[in-house]
Amino acid sequence: MVRRVLGDAMRSLNVSETCIADMLLAVSEACSNAVRHGGPANRYEVTASIGSGQCDVRVADNGNGLPSIPPHFPPPDTENGRGLLIMRSVVDEISFGITPGRGTTVHLRKLLDWDGEADARPRQLAAV
Repeated sequence: MVRRVLGDAMRSLNVSETCIADMLLAVSEACSNAVRHGGPANRYEVTASIGSGQCDVRVADNGNGLPSIPPHFPPPDTENGRGLLIMRSVVDEISFGITPGRGTTVHLRKLLDWDGEADARPRQLAAV
């Protein structure tokens, strides 16, 4: 649902599809990490804002908190551990609020690129 609502909001503002895809990939990774590491209830909260030429998204969970941020991509044969690095590669800024034993908040910021041809396309917004 997060991907649908955020994507539709960005499309309604004529954000380029490449920019939308990057932000949705980063948000999906952050949400996946929140489910995987966010505590026994697998609950998390997503807040987003779009304005001043940028999109800001925060994904907060109630898990134990991240131990550390990996400095580089893991080896190709590793199954897990790429999410944070993928997020870092597709957004302009990423930061973490970590409270050991109380959760992690991932803050993603992307400067928006605009689609000049978007006015010619019909708009459909998600019903939530």
